[in-house]
Amino acid sequence: MSNGTIQAIEENIRQAKKIADFGDAVERLKSNRDFKRVILEGYFEQEAIRLVHLKADPNMQSPDNQKSILTQMDAIGALSQYFNTALFKAGMARKAIAADEETRDEILAEELTNG
Repeated sequence: MSNGTIQAIEENIRQAKKIADFGDAVERLKSNRDFKRVILEGYFEQEAIRLVHLKADPNMQSPDNQKSILTQMDAIGALSQYFNTALFKAGMARKAIAADEETRDEILAEELTNG
């Protein structure tokens, strides 16, 4: 019985490690000088500011222009949310890894004691 439980826990740990590794990759990206310049500053900040100003531009008030601007703004938010979600999932995965490893160790210790 506990062999199946141990296998399930090990699989959970493997999956959580993949998620945590992905979060680590995002963290490495965020610390990369070029990524900071192009994405964090250039896209998330400067492009967002440009679009806000463009949205208020009297020459850009047609419904099609406004829709295009909003779509571009949404894209910035979506990419930012993608990174934030990856980091959040990685944090949750790290907690799950610690909990699963503790549970696995307790089960193994109990088996040794009873076994």
